[in-house]
Amino acid sequence: MKSQMIPKQAYIPPFDSQAIKVQHIEYFDPPYQEYHGEKITEQVIAEVLKKIPSGINIYLFLDPCGEDNWLEVNCDGKWIAIWFWGDLGENTYFSYNPAFVDTAGQVSKMDFSDKSIYTDLKSGGQSPIAKIHALTDIETGIKAVEYFIRTGAFYPGIDWLHEYI
Repeated sequence: MKSQMIPKQAYIPPFDSQAIKVQHIEYFDPPYQEYHGEKITEQVIAEVLKKIPSGINIYLFLDPCGEDNWLEVNCDGKWIAIWFWGDLGENTYFSYNPAFVDTAGQVSKMDFSDKSIYTDLKSGGQSPIAKIHALTDIETGIKAVEYFIRTGAFYPGIDWLHEYI
């Protein structure tokens, strides 16, 4: 895999605040709700965004079948991790926290007990998330999630790490 850091931008392009590009929403935690197509309403989006600060594990799919091109959002109120799985894993994008750039080499050692490297967040309920891939600015993380829901694109107001084949 190759990687490229995409720095945040000062300019955030305007977007339609009523647009909905996400085609499938799936909660990973109880009550394991799912929404598809026209069932994804403004009320559902507002509820998703409202739940983020208090803790959420959710998948937001651009693919209506829920098989590819999804944004996973994990938040525990202290950390928010956002990552995108695309093109069947050939393109992944992670929220990137430059404050932890010095830990990048240690992440590959997978010592998940090292709390200086890892958050308490779990991707898919099992894989620990490194601090370098998580943000502490929850409000900015919520903006990134809403931007994706509305545009299907990555929020330019945060740093991203792109890994690709």
